Amino acid sequence: MTVATLILLTACNDGDSPKKQTADRPTPTASAPPSTGAPTTGSSTSPASATSTPAAVGSQVPSATTDARAPQGASPEAAIRRFEEFLHGVGREDIATLCEIAGPAAKQAENEGAGPCATSFAGMFRMMSATQKKALTTATVDPKLVSVRGTDRVDIPAHAIKATTTFTSGDLGDSTLRFIGNAWYVVD
Repeated sequence: MTVATLILLTACNDGDSPKKQTADRPTPTASAPPSTGAPTTGSSTSPASATSTPAAVGSQVPSATTDARAPQGASPEAAIRRFEEFLHGVGREDIATLCEIAGPAAKQAENEGAGPCATSFAGMFRMMSATQKKALTTATVDPKLVSVRGTDRVDIPAHAIKATTTFTSGDLGDSTLRFIGNAWYVVD
C-alpha cells in the first residue's frame, strides 16, 4: 500500500495510525516550479489515470498538464525536491500543497472510501505530534537512499528522510513519485 493511500486511509479510519509526509512550499527553484508557495486555484486536469476536478484546497487532483507554471523537469533530483516540498507541507499543515502534490494518491484513497483530500490530511495532522510536524518543516531526503525506476518513477523510503526526528516506514510509509505531464506527484 502506498504511503499516501496508507496515510489518507489511516487519517479517515484509524485515530492512532502513522501518517505520510509532505514537502513544503519554500521559494521555488528553477527545477521545482510547480509549487509557488500560494494555494493553487483555478481549473486543472488530473493525470490520465484520474478524473478532472478543480485543483483547490478541497480537491485531490493536481494539475498535470494544463498548468501555467513552468515544467519542473523529469530528473530524480527534481523528484526529491518535490517530495521535500511535500514533507514541508505536512509539517506546516499546508493542505493546498499536500492535495496538489499527492493528488493522484488522494484520489485513489478517496475512491477507496477515505474521503476528500482536505478532510483526510486534516485527520492526519491530528495523529502527528508537534515534534514530528516541526521536524518535517526542514526535512530533507538523502539521494543515495532513493531508488530510480525508469525515467518517470522514483521510490523514496522513509529511512531516506533526514530530520531532527527519525521517521520510519511505520510513521510515514515509503513513497513513490511519478512524473506525470510536467511535474512529479506522490502516487503511492
